[in-house]
Amino acid sequence: MSLELALLSSHAPSLLYEDKVPDFQLSIVDAFHQQRAKIKALKPDVLVLISSHFLTNWNHYVDATPFHKGFLTAREHPDMIANIPFDYPGDEELANELAEAGKQAGIPVVSFNEPTYIWDYGTLVPLRYYIPDGDIPVIDLSCNMSASLEETYRWGQQIGKVLRASKKRTVFASSGALSHHLTRGRSNMPTISEKALDDRFIQLLVEGNYVTAWEMLPQFSVAADVESGGRHVAALLGVLGQDEFHASYLGYAQSSGSGNPHFFFELK
Repeated sequence: MSLELALLSSHAPSLLYEDKVPDFQLSIVDAFHQQRAKIKALKPDVLVLISSHFLTNWNHYVDATPFHKGFLTAREHPDMIANIPFDYPGDEELANELAEAGKQAGIPVVSFNEPTYIWDYGTLVPLRYYIPDGDIPVIDLSCNMSASLEETYRWGQQIGKVLRASKKRTVFASSGALSHHLTRGRSNMPTISEKALDDRFIQLLVEGNYVTAWEMLPQFSVAADVESGGRHVAALLGVLGQDEFHASYLGYAQSSGSGNPHFFFELK
């Protein structure tokens, strides 16, 4: 089995430069370091990442570009994330396999090879921690906002099947927050009710109750305004399956009213 590791991470703009991270988010930096150590020890052949900031309509997209290179200025935060270079290899073959598996399941998945495509910061921020040397191929996946959570979960299941069947050692990563009612003020926590929902969902993951977490996700996504409508989480749960992965909870921190947990999921 070559799906060796899965990750859940955040991508707040304030995390871009490690030496500028505010004190209240230092626990996230420590979590990133733990995730990086797992990746470094594993030495995977490819990392597949779904970003809640790679938002698309109608289709799910798989970035099959052989080389990802460019400069990112974030539309949402051009004062904080400006002209940031990135240079990572891709994996065209595996990306096309993923897209084909989605199509075979009746899911509208499209792969693309476009070297001028510029990544979003939901992709780039975690990768700067995961793979600081840019020496592991990356495949980027979108969150399709026209898709239901059920469709996205099925897409995650197909992704998991392809990665498990691959001869390559693979990692799957989901980039995005849980509760996401944004407010001005980076140090603001989620509301008491939203934090309670985050805590319950996190506990289900810690316990390995991925099926129950999936059952909770639709109402949780609405009540706490989970980022991307919960699609990046639905894909992760689809990839994980039922009980073959053990969850390690690495911490949680706020970012402008959103809740940001970090996990890694290892084979039992």
